[in-house]
Amino acid sequence: MIVHGYVQAGGGSTRFGTDKALARLGDKTMLQRTGELLASVCRDVTIVAAAGKYADAPWPVIADRWPGEGPLGGILTALHHVSEIDSAEKTKNADDDSCPFALILSCDMPFLTREFLRFLTDRAVASEAKIIVPEVGGRLEPLCACWCSGAMAAIQAAFDGGGRKVSEAMKHASMEVLDEADWKRFDTDGRLFWNMNTAADYEQARRVIEERVGRAGRRAE
Repeated sequence: MIVHGYVQAGGGSTRFGTDKALARLGDKTMLQRTGELLASVCRDVTIVAAAGKYADAPWPVIADRWPGEGPLGGILTALHHVSEIDSAEKTKNADDDSCPFALILSCDMPFLTREFLRFLTDRAVASEAKIIVPEVGGRLEPLCACWCSGAMAAIQAAFDGGGRKVSEAMKHASMEVLDEADWKRFDTDGRLFWNMNTAADYEQARRVIEERVGRAGRRAE
């Protein structure tokens, strides 16, 4: 089963004040950190963003098909893209009936790990559900989830019907929800799904990253 990676970088960063994707933690921007994480577990990486943005990124950028329509528009853009890739590949191999996945991540989660994403993608490949999504504190994390291309029609129908709330649209496709018992072992310090939404959040994340780098350096001495 193929898993394609997508960085969702189309948000307005209104509360943050500047473009979160370009916020630097350590020696990398959040866009770089997220893209490299995806590259470690996915066949390829694509950025979903407003038209014309991130032209110098090391991965291809596709324009959000529904700019201004919130995260659901970006998710649908990724699903259309992965479906187009799948259709092109199936013309070469008509016997292939697999359903590729899009691992979709927002670029404001600085403490996600490769180990957790590998667990998530392995779970998706083994699942019969169309969406595999963690639940944290009673809320789903759709921008840290695996979406099968087979979910696109149901999500598109919800969108075309006026729905813009991701958690509601997801109910139209089969879901496997990963609860705390599934992901807790990957969350060693309670920050795995932590979102960087404001400038204060950024400063906190920067301090944590600096402390981690400092501890790693001291251990290496």
